[in-house]
Amino acid sequence: MLDMSASASLAMTHLATLAKEVDEDKVTPGVLGFIVFAVMALAVWGLMRSMSRHMNKVDFKESPDAKAQPEDAPAGPRAKQG
Repeated sequence: MLDMSASASLAMTHLATLAKEVDEDKVTPGVLGFIVFAVMALAVWGLMRSMSRHMNKVDFKESPDAKAQPEDAPAGPRAKQG
């Protein structure tokens, strides 16, 4: 096994003392958790903006159906009035 240099040994001792200061019962997301959350938030914002643009292009006015009968007209064939 390779011998550790003095700087590596010093770094390990500092990391070991920092590890003792961290509460073992706490779990924190850290920087990686923040980055993942920020990327997800930007993705949702982009999707909402895109959806808003697409919804603004939609025309909700329904054109009248040529086959449909007016409501006041009788449903059956018309009888001659006389």
